[in-house]
Amino acid sequence: MSVLPLVFTSGWASGINAYAVVLLLGLLGATGVADEVPDALQRPDVLIAAAVLFLFEAVADKVPYVDSVWDAVHTVVRPVAGGVVAALLAGHDGSLPQLAAGAVGGSAALLSHLVKAGARLAVNTSPEPASNIVVSVVEDLGVAGLIAFAVFHPVIAAVIAATLLLAGLALVILLWSRIRRALRRRRERREEKRLRAAAEADPVPR
Repeated sequence: MSVLPLVFTSGWASGINAYAVVLLLGLLGATGVADEVPDALQRPDVLIAAAVLFLFEAVADKVPYVDSVWDAVHTVVRPVAGGVVAALLAGHDGSLPQLAAGAVGGSAALLSHLVKAGARLAVNTSPEPASNIVVSVVEDLGVAGLIAFAVFHPVIAAVIAATLLLAGLALVILLWSRIRRALRRRRERREEKRLRAAAEADPVPR
C-alpha cells in the first residue's frame, strides 16, 4: 500500500512517455536521489536504451500525424511498460501485491495513453504544426516534473495524476466529434493516395 501512489503516478506517466519514466526513475536511483527505484531500472544498458528511445519519441511526438502513428504503435508498449515499472517498484517477485501493482500501473498507463492519443488526433486537425510541438513539450515537462515530485511526495503526486487523468478523459469526450472528423480525413487521404497510385499504374482508360 505504501508504494501504491508512486505505482499509480508512474503508470499514468508511462501512458504519456514510458521512456521518459524509465530514464528519469533510473537516473534518480543511480544518483542516489531516490532509494525506492529498483536496481533493474538503474542498469546502464536500460538507461542507454531508454535515452535513445526517448530521443526518438521526442522527435516523432512533435510531428503532425507522425505522432498519431507513433501512438498507435505504442498502444501495447506503454501499458506494458507501465505495468512492468509498477511491478518492479512493488518488489516481492511473483507475489500478489506485485501482480496487483502491475495491474494498477498497466491500467493507468492504458487510460492515459488513450487520452494522449485521442487528444493528439484532435490537435492534428489544426493546420499548423506549432500546436503539436507545444503539447508535446508540455507533456514531457509534466511527466518529468510529476515523476520527480512523486519520489518525494507520492500521495500528492498520485492525486495530481488522477486529476489530470479524469480531466483528460473529460476533454477527449468533449472533443470526440473533432477526433472522428480527423479519423475520417485520414481515411479519405489514404483512399485518395490509393486511387492516385492505381491511376498512375494504369493511366490508359478502359
